[in-house]
Amino acid sequence: MEKEYEAFAEELRQDLLRATGYEESRIYFKKKEDYPQTSGDRIFVECGIGEKSREVCGLYVRELYENYLDGETMPEIVRRTMAELDRMKRSGILEKAHDLDDYEKIKGDLFIRLLNFDRNQQELRNAIYRRIGDIALVLYMRMGNFDGIMSSFKIHYDMVERWNMDSEEVFGKALLNTYFMTPPRIFRWERMVFEPDYNGENFMNLLSDFILRKDAGGNCLSTTERTNGAVAVFLPGVAERLGKLLGSGFYMVFTSIHEVMIHRDNAVEVDELRKVLKETVDEATPEEDFLSYYIYHYNRENGEFTWE
Repeated sequence: MEKEYEAFAEELRQDLLRATGYEESRIYFKKKEDYPQTSGDRIFVECGIGEKSREVCGLYVRELYENYLDGETMPEIVRRTMAELDRMKRSGILEKAHDLDDYEKIKGDLFIRLLNFDRNQQELRNAIYRRIGDIALVLYMRMGNFDGIMSSFKIHYDMVERWNMDSEEVFGKALLNTYFMTPPRIFRWERMVFEPDYNGENFMNLLSDFILRKDAGGNCLSTTERTNGAVAVFLPGVAERLGKLLGSGFYMVFTSIHEVMIHRDNAVEVDELRKVLKETVDEATPEEDFLSYYIYHYNRENGEFTWE
């Protein structure tokens, strides 16, 4: 069976070479265990070659092979693959890669997202991040939208060195970028259920009369995009504003990377929050969306975050 699979991979590679007209070296097969290890066997297509960079697209071969076994013909697979490569080119992602060495051109696309540190240590070895407990605030660059999904990648120290910039300065500006790209919002569950276009309450508006819940039920904090929204609590001025509206410090329950529950610290018990968090994560949070099992606390008096 493995020989048939490898024969399929080579036939696909040859057909893609003919369809693209690329040189032999620009389309190659890599097994997942080959260094550096990846999540699956892939055929890599060098879609563009610049003076300082190469634009590479990866195709998961096992998935394509399963489609082949299910009856999809090789010409159909090649046509679909070529169409996906064309969409990638038209998305603007590849063009933006040419600007990676120019900080002034790409600085508006830098942003921060959260990852669990312990589960992503290998990925974070050369990345720029700041750690709070077991949460890593990681510097990313937005590349564009592909099939409705935002494409992005981690910024490494060697890139910042090429920009001749201080990493602290870049990180701080990216935090501010994140605030304006995806402004923080409080979401009411009842409105989320019955109002499809509901995009949350702008509690950061100083002229707003919005009132946070101060009981044990807490408040759901995310961003207007509701994707990677848990970062909202670490954005400039947000924790201070929440503390002022609540009139106290508060606990943070990170049910996923997409949202965080905010609870007034004198309205709930930490042990109860920890129990609810574990049940929620274990039963409803996908593995890739996990952030933390810790309960975090914001001290309104000194502005510090702690965890337990």
